[in-house]
Amino acid sequence: MAELTFYTNPRSRGRIARWMLEEAGVDYDTVVLDYASTMKQEPYLSVNPMAKVPAIVHRGKTVTECAAICAYCADAFPAAGLGPRDEERADYYRWLFFAAGPIEAAVTNRSLGVVPSEAQQRMVGYGDYDRVVDVLERAVGAHPFIAGDRFTAADVYVGSQVMFGQQFGSMPKRAAFENYVARLTAREGFRRAAALDDAAIAAAA
Repeated sequence: MAELTFYTNPRSRGRIARWMLEEAGVDYDTVVLDYASTMKQEPYLSVNPMAKVPAIVHRGKTVTECAAICAYCADAFPAAGLGPRDEERADYYRWLFFAAGPIEAAVTNRSLGVVPSEAQQRMVGYGDYDRVVDVLERAVGAHPFIAGDRFTAADVYVGSQVMFGQQFGSMPKRAAFENYVARLTAREGFRRAAALDDAAIAAAA
């Protein structure tokens, strides 16, 4: 039995965590959960009472939320070199949490048809969807990767948000986004993770 257990559904944000685990080169056990049953029942509710995936349990400690899983794995498995170097640290944390906060909220609200008024924009962390997208475009176009010239764990999360946005039409098609996605999807870690999730989907069909 591996020291790390990964709880997921291949049709979920679990794809982000799977990609991170593959990039980190971690030995892990996978538990695939069903939305209608096992995700909402014990024993999983003792892992994540939110009844959401993904989650990991490493040496008896639980980590939920994809951005946290990415940051945790970068710290827990330093040999993979996915954490920030000193000169990358500011951009690494800035854009990791920008993606987990303003981007996630702005894209979700837009998908739900929630458009804050000008007055309400002062109350929400992202302010305005168009501004969030423009800022993200400049960030992914500034360097080959989000924190500089080197791939880090922040690219797993930020890149996944951009990929989902391009795939599902929740972000506009722009050259900076498409070029960034092309660099990320060429990685062996990404390809391994995608193949594992696709195989899980096929097995459940």
